[in-house]
Amino acid sequence: MEDNQPVELCSLKTMRESLRRLASEDGGDRRVGNYRRVRVELLDGEHITIDIERKARGSDLLDKVCDDLDVLEKDFFGLLYMQRGDPRVWVDLNRRLSKTFRNEPWDVRFAVKYYPPEPSDLKDDVTRYQLGLAVRRDLVEGRLSCSTITYALLASYILQAELGDHDECNLKTSILAKYRAAPLEALTPDLEAKIEELYKRHRGQTPAEAELNYLENAKRLPLYGAEVHTVRDCDEVDLQLAICCNGICVYRDGLQMNRFPWAKIIKICYNKRVYTLKLRASEFDEYETHLSFRLPSTRACKKLWRCSVEHHIFFRRETPVKVERISGFPRLGSRRVSCRRTLRQLRAEQTPLSEITA
Repeated sequence: MEDNQPVELCSLKTMRESLRRLASEDGGDRRVGNYRRVRVELLDGEHITIDIERKARGSDLLDKVCDDLDVLEKDFFGLLYMQRGDPRVWVDLNRRLSKTFRNEPWDVRFAVKYYPPEPSDLKDDVTRYQLGLAVRRDLVEGRLSCSTITYALLASYILQAELGDHDECNLKTSILAKYRAAPLEALTPDLEAKIEELYKRHRGQTPAEAELNYLENAKRLPLYGAEVHTVRDCDEVDLQLAICCNGICVYRDGLQMNRFPWAKIIKICYNKRVYTLKLRASEFDEYETHLSFRLPSTRACKKLWRCSVEHHIFFRRETPVKVERISGFPRLGSRRVSCRRTLRQLRAEQTPLSEITA
């Protein structure tokens, strides 16, 4: 037994090394020279793998994903990854991926970062389709909610876009689940009957028309395209701040308590766990207003600040601006923001020259 033990250990090590090498070759984290293989989850739940240079930046990876999907309007999208238990952290497009991902594998999720206020303004049908997938995912995962009748209407447009005209067959729950037409827990016999009734009315609509009708109804939902962050006010009351294209909304127990348009917000800042908004004085106020909210950690506070600044730049500014560090304050991490072009720049590129000179 003692003589065979070194041989058995050697065989065991060899087998483990072979299994490790096989797993590395088949897995999504295999190194290819100076390249790294990234596993990307798409909005429809499918996965693709992309080989990218180790020194590439987040914007390079986003461009590669968009090219694979034939998405032309890339600036509405971003990449999510998990960081310290938080599954919704945006990849910094200006930073090297090797500095963002300390360990392999490199796993990211393709997502819509800036939801266009008017989906009909999108020129690319593929972009509009990806936006529809993002809204479906928001509904299924609970980030977006609506009434039962709205669920039925949205689901009916999804079926028309995916399946075409109603074929008089019984609508099955599995079909609704497959196309993420509505959350499974919300499905009832009455809701399924209403979905089928509305689905029949869309006969003749093309997939592109049904997709656009879906988005035109979805954009009216209160939390359409909103990034929601949990905070506490000065009285230790739990609130939610929703950052969206129009500004910042304050919610309590699902009800909107206040709304601050971007035009009213002068300054957005944070210090440790305290997030502060400086609001422009109204015609009835003599002084500017400061509102402060407390978050559970400095990391969460910085995430909220960054989300607010990036949305303000994209939807409000003419061109991206560099966010400078305030002298006399601690470093508090990087102040870089990921916004390559603003909505105004995108619209200007789409506007014909004849309309500009008219």
